[in-house]
Amino acid sequence: MNTDIDRERGMLSAADREYLLGEREFGHEQSRRNAEARIRRRVRAAILDFDLLLHTLSEKDRRQVFERATTDEAFLDGLRATVAFVYLGAEAYGIGFEDVLEPAVRGSEEYFAAADRDETVSVDVTFEVETAIESSLEGVAARLDAGEPVTPRELFSVLMQGDYDVSACDRITIVGADEHDADGGILDRLTTYLDGELRRINDSRAVICLADASPAE
Repeated sequence: MNTDIDRERGMLSAADREYLLGEREFGHEQSRRNAEARIRRRVRAAILDFDLLLHTLSEKDRRQVFERATTDEAFLDGLRATVAFVYLGAEAYGIGFEDVLEPAVRGSEEYFAAADRDETVSVDVTFEVETAIESSLEGVAARLDAGEPVTPRELFSVLMQGDYDVSACDRITIVGADEHDADGGILDRLTTYLDGELRRINDSRAVICLADASPAE
């Protein structure tokens, strides 16, 4: 998660980011509600703006937006978060994600064929998701309380669910922390989010030290 408050303004202002990150408080309940309503309006307006961008932004400008995507990890994270935000919203509130994804991909492929190759194409888009329950968040929270190890994905899920107070932990032991996770991946982002200190113990084990505690060997 990108926690840089002072980035150039997008749909969120610096004040909006401060509020969402818990670094801005309001003296009155109505002020808080006004801030939340303003953020909702800006998000909706930004989504509507993409319809305009899709049809009017020049190819040159689109290329310059995306040309560094393969080397800009923060930008890639933003792209993934954009898709995840749409997926969560669509699936949770009655819009099948395939009803968003399939026509978008089909129309884009038809555009590529016509613009780049002077062809018409028939596009078949298949979208399928299979999930298998590995552990309950209640079980993950109990392991955190007991000081037992969790995986990066389990910790992420608990943080996103929001009911567990991770600040009660002095340190969090992580297992399954491979090199990809530790080097600019989810583990580094979790550590930044928790304002902690990461210490790698071995190839698959790490510790996120919180507060003033020192990571265990």
